[in-house]
Amino acid sequence: MSGLTVLQVGPGTSTQDLGRPGFSDAGLGTSGAADRGAAALANRLVGNRPEAAVLEALLGSVTLRSDAHVVAALTGAPCPVTVERADGRVRGAACFEIVALAPGDVLRVGAATSGLRTYLAVRGGIAVDPVLGSRSWDSLAHLGPPPVTTGDVLPIGDAASAWPLVDAVAPPRWPAPGEAVVLDVTAGPRDDWFTPAWRAVLVDQLHQVTPDSDRVGVRTTAARPLVRRVPGELPSEGVETGSLQVPPAGHPVLFLADHPVTGGYPVVAVLTPASVDRAAQLRPGDAIRFRVLD
Repeated sequence: MSGLTVLQVGPGTSTQDLGRPGFSDAGLGTSGAADRGAAALANRLVGNRPEAAVLEALLGSVTLRSDAHVVAALTGAPCPVTVERADGRVRGAACFEIVALAPGDVLRVGAATSGLRTYLAVRGGIAVDPVLGSRSWDSLAHLGPPPVTTGDVLPIGDAASAWPLVDAVAPPRWPAPGEAVVLDVTAGPRDDWFTPAWRAVLVDQLHQVTPDSDRVGVRTTAARPLVRRVPGELPSEGVETGSLQVPPAGHPVLFLADHPVTGGYPVVAVLTPASVDRAAQLRPGDAIRFRVLD
């Protein structure tokens, strides 16, 4: 079986696929790629089936050596990319295009220039051993193939379905520095637990991502908090990816891929799937502007 040897990797890099749905009764969330759209695009570029596992790299910064002829693609947070040949020659490459690797080639992915999570797909998928049917690392449950470390050898599987139809795609536009990221939400299911002004508080001000954000959720702060109308405690209930849960301090937490299956704070709104993907690319300090869909 061919593979990729990890020569260097930053913290927070893991394998991810579509996750492991169907275990909520056991207290396990689905997990999977935080930016599902970017992971799916990487797999499409190399001709993989949707369930193929990819590498999710936090802020890029990963170096891999190929021991076979490999077709790869990078999406998500854009990074500088180079390929160093076995004879020492270096050629440029790029995110959002197919990268062909020969045996002995070294793929160097630099630090992300914007966004947070970069996705690397290889034709055939990354075939680390699955846990409960998934190759995703769940950072909340500490379940699945462990985070990738230097010296690991990532086997390449047989999850390809067809040869790629294109060799590059246009990268999505990411807001310029200082520009707010717009996230669309639908109201409820517990918006009636807040004063009628909750919409204005959510929409009419900028919210900022705090440093204690992770794959479980994006934590935010703002000048004005949301105010509860119902003072009592909410019994724990199921929560979905994209839920906008509001703790007592009044600043929403956006649930991402590794969120708990239940929550005890009211959910004022839920992000659309596309907005969940955008939220997965938020860095600490980034500004958010919410938009409530009617």
